[in-house]
Amino acid sequence: MKLSHLSETLIGSEIVKLGGEIREKIRQGERIYNFTVGDFDPSVFPIPKELEDGIVDAYRKHFTNYPAAEGNLDLREAVMAFIRDTEGLDYSLNEILVASGGRPLIYATFRAVCDKGDKIIYATPSWNNNHYTHFVEGEHVVIEATAENNFMPTADAIRPFIKDAALISLCSPQNPTGTTFRKEELEAICDLVFEENARRGDGGKKLYVMYDQMYWQLTYGQIKHYNPVSLRPAMRAYTIFIDAISKVFAATGVRVGWSMGPKRVIEKMKAILGHVGAWAPMAEQKAVAGFLGKREAINTYLIHFKKEIEIRLHRIYDGFIKLKNAGHNIDAITPEAAIYLTVKFDLTGKKTIDGKTIDTQADVTSYILNEAKLAIVPFYAFGSENNNPWYRLSVGTCKKEEIDEMLGKLEDALKKIN
Repeated sequence: MKLSHLSETLIGSEIVKLGGEIREKIRQGERIYNFTVGDFDPSVFPIPKELEDGIVDAYRKHFTNYPAAEGNLDLREAVMAFIRDTEGLDYSLNEILVASGGRPLIYATFRAVCDKGDKIIYATPSWNNNHYTHFVEGEHVVIEATAENNFMPTADAIRPFIKDAALISLCSPQNPTGTTFRKEELEAICDLVFEENARRGDGGKKLYVMYDQMYWQLTYGQIKHYNPVSLRPAMRAYTIFIDAISKVFAATGVRVGWSMGPKRVIEKMKAILGHVGAWAPMAEQKAVAGFLGKREAINTYLIHFKKEIEIRLHRIYDGFIKLKNAGHNIDAITPEAAIYLTVKFDLTGKKTIDGKTIDTQADVTSYILNEAKLAIVPFYAFGSENNNPWYRLSVGTCKKEEIDEMLGKLEDALKKIN
């Protein structure tokens, strides 16, 4: 039975497919080290106690009716103060939109800015840009980022395609790579946007940047987060921010996110989401409004939370580098941010001890899952080429006591390859 063109042409998710395989193996009793999901195990990383108490209290006070379409006033006021104090970004209430996490806001950005056939520039690997571009029937302009640039797009790579583009979709810290923009590179991209919009003149449709900074507070060591508006204040007219509590407070299921951007764009996004009904729940909005004002509690939570994430990332990174130095064809990029480690399995063309050849990167993914019991997500699930040997490893569900055991299993599996 024929359905819509959109539904008939949607690309299936490799992550969902891999997740199904993992669940089936676990159901059958296999021990799997599941580092696929960009989520958290609440028994390892619970949400802040003050936020939890606020949610429970809000439900007990019967905050169960519809929220305001743009987000409750008290929450937008809390977001306004929070981003001013923590990021130095000064946005008014009518330039802030609240929704049920980042996804509806990303969808609304694409819908508000892009028409059918518009050029949409995004890098791969990246999270879901290919699918959102498909939703709006845009023209995919794909920048293949590389390890040499820490998998972040560069101004030089974007420049040949910028003429008449509608949107550049950027993310830093990046999902899936856990890497970040350097100040100079992001400044160069901003300058490209200025040049292009000046070329279009006053009457033309402008080029916008969607800046997903969901992980901005989760940076490690000397890494510093940068955003377009702080670096180039005039980018305020062309930048739509995506942010939420989902990752920074391990609150993926609480579903509260916000955008900041030009008033006219935010108004149109509000209208789109008003029809979709993608509001953050009333009780959660009330709780987050109260929690964002508790800066001491937030700082205390983040000190512990970030330390625990960083310990996991570095222990696994050190283990991969040790295996690399032992002669195995794997690698890893030094952790910078988020909850992700970028790792490499360059094993295609190799033979296993039973004589079978690992022909494709999909075969590599299956081998490390079946032999090492290690489940991670290949970059080809994030829009990269099918032969890309890099992977995302997420530590949000990682128990520290599993790490050495996992690395031992991985070493055993790698020793079975010639």
